[in-house]
Amino acid sequence: MPRCLLVFLRGGPSDLSGVREVEFEGPEDRLKIPRWNGYEHFESTHELEDFGEGPVPVYQWLYRTAVAE
Repeated sequence: MPRCLLVFLRGGPSDLSGVREVEFEGPEDRLKIPRWNGYEHFESTHELEDFGEGPVPVYQWLYRTAVAE
């Protein structure tokens, strides 16, 4: 079952960077975010940043993959 988490995304496409609520399944060390015709992949930096709403985990962009047809 998907879970929601407030995270800070660093790097990757500029429209994804910043604090966002994301849904994910599985371990929290990697995120796979659907975007257009593919996925953006992020990995936990194990850092926390405080943006005024409490500390949120930081994820660094790794790479993009296309949706398999």
